[in-house]
Amino acid sequence: MYIPKQFKNESQDEIIEFIRNNSFGVLFSQDGDHQTATHLPFIVKEDEESITLITHMAKANPHWKTLDGETALAVFTGPHAYISASWYEEPGTVSTWNYVSAHAQGRVEILTDSQSMKEILKSATDFYEAGFDKPWKLEENEETVDSMLNGIVGIRLTVDKLEGKWKLNQHHSKERKERVITQLMKQNAYDSREIAQLMQNQMKS
Repeated sequence: MYIPKQFKNESQDEIIEFIRNNSFGVLFSQDGDHQTATHLPFIVKEDEESITLITHMAKANPHWKTLDGETALAVFTGPHAYISASWYEEPGTVSTWNYVSAHAQGRVEILTDSQSMKEILKSATDFYEAGFDKPWKLEENEETVDSMLNGIVGIRLTVDKLEGKWKLNQHHSKERKERVITQLMKQNAYDSREIAQLMQNQMKS
């Protein structure tokens, strides 16, 4: 990912937290001259030695057949908003787009044993059901889950390159950024107010 120095997020913890909060990503890979992408929900696993992303894919999707042992890229996008040059109230400026994104690149392992797949499904279920009044629990629905395992494969991506891009007008003056924030708070399109809040947070850090 092209990241000018002023937009590069150097905090691994912040990038991981961003991925957790924006976990529905896109997995990209290359097979010869053919590029493939699949939209998937990812769960982040950390230990002292590695970061891994786990997910599952429909077995009917041929994408997984080209992934085992190969390098792939998971892309995560967050809030984004259009920035009008008119908001700067100064000549010599152009419109742009502010956004936050993360890329995780690594080697893929395809998992087909039932234990690994059930562990992936349980991790995903526990993560996404957390906070619900009556969460659906895998361990209470094992018969249903077991009947569906033949239709999926598990995916583990061991991350060897993690990048975060926070493009929030860092290269503009404080006065310009304040004008942009004021205008963003008036907008309903895209994620304008979320971007305004991120810009405010960035200015305080």
